Amino acid sequence: MAEVSITVNGKTRAADVEPRMLLVHFLREQLHLTGTHVGCDTSQCGACTVIVDGRSAKACTMFAVQADGSDVTTIEGLAQDGELHPMQEGFWEEHGLQCGYCTPGMIIAVTSLMNQKGQPQDQDINEALEKHLCRCGSHANILKAVKKLSDQE
Repeated sequence: MAEVSITVNGKTRAADVEPRMLLVHFLREQLHLTGTHVGCDTSQCGACTVIVDGRSAKACTMFAVQADGSDVTTIEGLAQDGELHPMQEGFWEEHGLQCGYCTPGMIIAVTSLMNQKGQPQDQDINEALEKHLCRCGSHANILKAVKKLSDQE
């Protein structure tokens, strides 16, 4: 067992974990933050995307021990005081989701992008989302949601 201390959504959480435990399983199984989804188990779909120390990362490719000492934001950490984060609201308003399984990872990815670039161009948005799979066909509406938000800021 290895002890980790990770700040998740602003709250420091310490736990003993198996060294091979993936961050996604730590978040879901130990912290009960189930908004971070397990999709493909091969780092192809992006459903497990979280923000680690300010940058998006796939939680299925990172061990919990690698996140020791890090600041992690999950989809649950975006909403504040019961209010959706502007990116969550944008996805809702622009119908940037259908089944919703991939949505948390995509919202996290574009939120990270917005935090880094402010007003991203279409190419930046497409690059941020190119490692995310959505079979529902919501990509055009996702682009509208991100562009709408970046125009407002």
